[in-house]
Amino acid sequence: MKAFLILEDGHVFTGVSIGAKKEIISEIVFNTSMTGYLEVLTDPSYAGQAVCMTYPLIGNYGICYSDQESLRPWPDGFIVRELSRIPSNFRSGDTIQNFLKRFDIPGIAGIDTRALTRLLREKGTMNGMITTNAAYNLEEILPRLAAYTTGNVVERVTCTEKTVLKGPGKRVALMDFGAKNNIAKSLNRRGCQVTVYPAHTSAEEVLSGKPDGIMLSNGPGDPKNCGAIIEEIRKLYASGVPVFAICLGHQLMALAMGADTYKMKYGHRGGNHPVKDLATGKVYISSQNHGYVVDTEHLDTQVAVPAFINVNDGTNEGLSYVGKPVFTVQFHPEACPGPQDSGFLFDRFIEMMGGDR
Repeated sequence: MKAFLILEDGHVFTGVSIGAKKEIISEIVFNTSMTGYLEVLTDPSYAGQAVCMTYPLIGNYGICYSDQESLRPWPDGFIVRELSRIPSNFRSGDTIQNFLKRFDIPGIAGIDTRALTRLLREKGTMNGMITTNAAYNLEEILPRLAAYTTGNVVERVTCTEKTVLKGPGKRVALMDFGAKNNIAKSLNRRGCQVTVYPAHTSAEEVLSGKPDGIMLSNGPGDPKNCGAIIEEIRKLYASGVPVFAICLGHQLMALAMGADTYKMKYGHRGGNHPVKDLATGKVYISSQNHGYVVDTEHLDTQVAVPAFINVNDGTNEGLSYVGKPVFTVQFHPEACPGPQDSGFLFDRFIEMMGGDR
């Protein structure tokens, strides 16, 4: 069956329908990872978006359920050049086609993903529609695309109740704004007992558990839509408990302390982004997934100073807070998918809590 990807600038790509046969409107973004499509699909940070994979062949090693970063996939849609319908992998438990159908996610295959990616890089991220309706009306669709917003998607992806991942070491409170599984696992492998809290848990409740440290997770959407969460983060900061924040958590901490964020032209999404540690001069290859960034032009350096920058475009990739046991990064030290170069940041967090790495 034919499928169509319609962008808000009027471009139309024609391909083949994959996954669910339903129509969606979403923000269209691209990911440059060569592997890890299952981890991409199950990353809650993609809620409210349809993902175009730039690598041309997707699905060749099937679906390995133990590699999921959450219990289900989150993108609204999936866009690929070629879908491998017969996976070759002894760990594979399903095909990607069945996986998309099972979770009611529509997609499109057979389009020129290079052309789509160049378009998004030149014009910036755009909204789009995936549809199988060959009789679509462009004049009716374009205003709907222009009006689409992702909204407060943190509400959709956060857990509904507190859970505990037991460990013999330091107690860490993990705020789930859309946390990938490997954040809790990275802490637990280092001996930490991790208590995962829903996004809107009050600072008072979190602190009543007497955590040795607080982790602010990744998550989807515009950080400025999280006003109530930002107020609670301000209280966590004032508590003096060590804090480590990743991705959306990094942005929310910055907003809580008076900094600003802005939307990037097309964001950073992939497993090959170089970041420079300003303290050591070392450069690490990192996994990233974000469309917003902290504005350091108006950063109060008496509150926080840049700790990492992106080597490609100079945007902020991390902050160190002055006089407080708080540091935050824009990239993903837990990776999955992606390189493990910056996993040492979890060790730094444990040392900050007074533990052994």
